[in-house]
Amino acid sequence: MRWSSHFKVFEQYQKARAQFVQTIAELATRPQNIETLQNAGVMSLLRPLLLDVVPNIQQTAALALGRLANYNDDLAEAVVKGDILPQLVYSLAEQNRFYKKAAAFVLRAVAKHSPQLAQAVVDCGALDALVICLEEFDPGVKEAAAWALGYVARHNAELSQAVVDAGAVPLLVLCIQEPEVPLKRIAASALSDIAKQSPELAQTVVDAGSIAHLAQMILNPDAKLKRQVFSALGQIAKHSVDLAEMVVEAEIFPAVLTCLKDSDEFVKKNVATLIREIAKHTPELSQLIVNTGGVAAVIDYIGDSKSNVRLPGIMMLGYVAAHSENLAMAVIVSKAKKALKNILQKCTYLPALDPLLHDAPPNVLKHVVGQYSKVLPHDAKARRLFVTSGGLKKIQEIKAEPGSVMQEYINGINNCYPEEIVRYYSPGYSDALLERVENYQPAL
Repeated sequence: MRWSSHFKVFEQYQKARAQFVQTIAELATRPQNIETLQNAGVMSLLRPLLLDVVPNIQQTAALALGRLANYNDDLAEAVVKGDILPQLVYSLAEQNRFYKKAAAFVLRAVAKHSPQLAQAVVDCGALDALVICLEEFDPGVKEAAAWALGYVARHNAELSQAVVDAGAVPLLVLCIQEPEVPLKRIAASALSDIAKQSPELAQTVVDAGSIAHLAQMILNPDAKLKRQVFSALGQIAKHSVDLAEMVVEAEIFPAVLTCLKDSDEFVKKNVATLIREIAKHTPELSQLIVNTGGVAAVIDYIGDSKSNVRLPGIMMLGYVAAHSENLAMAVIVSKAKKALKNILQKCTYLPALDPLLHDAPPNVLKHVVGQYSKVLPHDAKARRLFVTSGGLKKIQEIKAEPGSVMQEYINGINNCYPEEIVRYYSPGYSDALLERVENYQPAL
């Protein structure tokens, strides 16, 4: 037998492997094929191909695994059980950039499903390898690594802390300064996922100098980048007065207010959420927002938006108004009375109205109570929440003129509850009960 025919056998075998992984990777893009592939034991067939001598076969095998693991947690679990993760981590350090991207994609696909699967990624030593990838020259490798790190961090504070301990934060802050927009987006998203978990983790993100760089991007033309930037700033600002003040000191006002008119719904929502997170802390921070025209801008935003996108705006107005009478007046004076009335009449998410129920001035309170009287009869869950949050008690304390619109609203709310519950929350009821206890003559 001639040598060339021997050689042909190897060539055919290589071609067959390449064709196999290519086909599996393509099949894995369509959900209807996933179960069949799973039942055919595709994981154990792909695993040896991760070690193939041909780089292209390795990469395609990793890509196919990533697509499968991305699909559901059963398949991600199978990647973990098949002992595939250590192999990927090893490859992250050794291989070319295409393979690194594919390996990071598999790690991200596994980590995204649950804290347990993310922990498996941590346990196999992936974080150090991913952090080293953040220093690679190739922006695609950095992006894939940042994405995987963000997916680990987003589950809980413990996993976030592991990402921080691996040294990811300063490198993610460098990534948001790179020229490539997709890399900026993913890095900002990962910083947001870390910052949201606790004040300490947010502080770590701040200490790495992130706020100034995020603040520079608030007028970037790329909508997807702005979504992540505002999300990250909001996740930092939400934890404490100090952190909110640091965000404000980056001079984001009044520039952020123009983004309330952005054409992208998520940009608008994230901006409104950021403003809400700043306003909630102190009267001073609320006053600063009022002074830069923030209330008028938020009222316009609520008027222009639909459904749930309005919520952070409505809650922000509630927080501002709840801080003090002057701020409540600022909300109303800011052409607000008519606009606020329109807003309140559209708001069916009752927790957003809670701050207003307790602190709004009478002319606004009427519309708030009116809204509760409209929603409560049709929503059992809301009725329960209204009792436990102290709303029903608050309603009984409102002094309304007999026959007035306010009295009608109150009656409408009271009619949603059994009589003894309403009586229980009425002022003076506990005194009357005590009096009955005192005057009660037990039968001896």
